[in-house]
Amino acid sequence: MKIRLIAVLLAAALAAIGFAGCGGQAASSSSSAMSSSSATSSSGSQATQSADTVTFTDDLGKEVTVAKAPKRVVSCMGSFADIWQLAGGTLVGAADEAFEDYGIDAGSVARIGGFSNPDLEAIIALNPDFVICTGATAGRGGTDQTKLADGLAASGIPVAYFTVTTFDDYLRMLKTCTEITGDSSAYERYGTSQRAAIDAAIAKYSPGAAGKSVALLISYSGGARVQNAHTQTGAMLADLGYANVADKNPSLLSDFSVEALLEINPDYVLVVPMGNTSDEAANAMAALTGNSAWSSLSAVAGGRFFQLDPELYVNKPDARWAEAYDKLGALLAG
Repeated sequence: MKIRLIAVLLAAALAAIGFAGCGGQAASSSSSAMSSSSATSSSGSQATQSADTVTFTDDLGKEVTVAKAPKRVVSCMGSFADIWQLAGGTLVGAADEAFEDYGIDAGSVARIGGFSNPDLEAIIALNPDFVICTGATAGRGGTDQTKLADGLAASGIPVAYFTVTTFDDYLRMLKTCTEITGDSSAYERYGTSQRAAIDAAIAKYSPGAAGKSVALLISYSGGARVQNAHTQTGAMLADLGYANVADKNPSLLSDFSVEALLEINPDYVLVVPMGNTSDEAANAMAALTGNSAWSSLSAVAGGRFFQLDPELYVNKPDARWAEAYDKLGALLAG
């Protein structure tokens, strides 16, 4: 195994043709070898199936071919490990966050490092038949996992990249995963049924959101940052009909202060407290709310300031997307 790892890493180091060419060629085969059987995913792309394989286009636009119902799968993102299991798949390895945040069984699944530094050698040592990575390069989960592609390709291991921010992104990935596992009932149970529940929540709560503005903040040890409608929870708020103040005042994204927020004075203020420990999260929240201008915000004075649960509004809620929408709508509806 050590000789194989050295050869793989050397091949990766010598690869000068870039991720798109090398990774795509090693992870996929010619579509002419596939049968004509295909299924349309929620994004409109097609997964093509032969007797033994599934071919699809991942979120980086790369064609990937993987054996049907692979048993030795590694996920380099905690939420993706959860999605793969919801789709009826099994894992041999996962990022550290999968165990802390999603309850992946450490007795049967090996750790391969955190999402920001997955260990290529540890992944290859598990002899996987499929690896799932994030294609995100900004924000939480924004490590550049595309750097793994050449090493995996040199070892003949197919890898797919997904980027999941919104429920529709989740639905698209779940669809692809269930096409690979063959568990169509999982897509209905954890996908389309949630779509129906989310649509019901939007219909229920959006009329009351008309004309109302919201500020969405993340507090952490370094201060606080504002999120716009292009983020996970920001997209939920937009779906529910609320106007995000960061969309009209983009300077808040790079230069946030409570005083600047006071000038805008949104109808609602939502904060997700973050920290490596509960004490860190509490201290970060205390620093934010301890600002002398904080109590002057009309949302704070009027009881329209709420803290959100990071499990639903920072971590991807996966099987709990519908719950996240409903709780958010009910919270703001009062």
